[in-house]
Formats: sequence, structure tokens, C-alpha cells
Amino acid sequence: MVATATGAPTEARVWELLEEVTDPEVPVLSILDLGIVRSVSVAGPQVTVTITPTYSGCPAMNTIATDIRLRLLAGGITQLTVHNQLSPAWTTDWMSAAGRAKLTAYGIAPPVDGTATGHVLNLFGKATAVACPLCGSAHTQLVNQFGSTACKALYQCQDCREPFDYFKCH
Repeated sequence: MVATATGAPTEARVWELLEEVTDPEVPVLSILDLGIVRSVSVAGPQVTVTITPTYSGCPAMNTIATDIRLRLLAGGITQLTVHNQLSPAWTTDWMSAAGRAKLTAYGIAPPVDGTATGHVLNLFGKATAVACPLCGSAHTQLVNQFGSTACKALYQCQDCREPFDYFKCH
């Protein structure tokens, strides 16, 4: 473990360990890809990790907090607090570019910037184009506002005919 001269963990080491904690609902994404880790503070041996849920009541947050604790404990960090911060509310703008690319490769359409929560019409009354992560076509259709989890919507590509999840904007 990388530590200071006093044996305390470093902030850089904590961030490295957090990169290994994945989202239980989309295991291809780390919690850093999601952008839910708001801060890390190290005061001697005490480490505090502050996280923000993707939405209020997200059932995965307890699992994520436990996974953070387990990963940091395995990394030798024993004095640890995981703090939940609700404000400011999480937004898909906090997702990393790498995370968006991982979603596409995994078969989930990443959030379309500037569309807010739900299916939004643009200025001219046209639905936002959500590209199919499988074939790349923008000729897709919303099937249901809720997909495999509450943070996703179910779409179908009209070209390859495959259904796919879309990670909704928040």
C-alpha cells in the first residue's frame, strides 16, 4: 500500500482502489466512471469517501458503500467512513467519457447530453435520437420508460430490430 511517512494512506492510493469498485447494476462501470464519488479526504489514518446516489432511493447504494468498505479494507485502510451526500444531485454529466464508451460496448446506450430525465422532445417536437449501441443506427424507438433498472429506459432499434437499454439522463 502506498502510504505517507507516518504510514497513513495517500489520497492517490484511495482513488486507485476506488477504480476497482464496480456498479452492481452495470458491472462494466466503476463507481468513478459513474461519477458518484464526490470526494476523498485523508486525515492521518482516517479516510472519508463521499458518494452521491444516481437517484434518490437507488437500491444499489448500500451495496456500493459496502463494496467501497471491503475494497479499502482489503487495501489496508482500516479507519474508513463512507458518507452519502444528496446535494448537489447526481447528474449523468458526471459520467466519464470512458464510462460512456464502456456502456456502448456493453450494449447499453449512454445518456444523450442535454435531454434531462425521461424522453424529451427537441425544439421542433422531434424525439431525441438515441443511437443503437449494437448497430449505431439512430432509427430507434422508445418502448418503455423503464428498462432493466429504474435508471434505464427500454428502446428498440428499427433497423437491426434488437431491444436495448438506454441509460436515462438525470
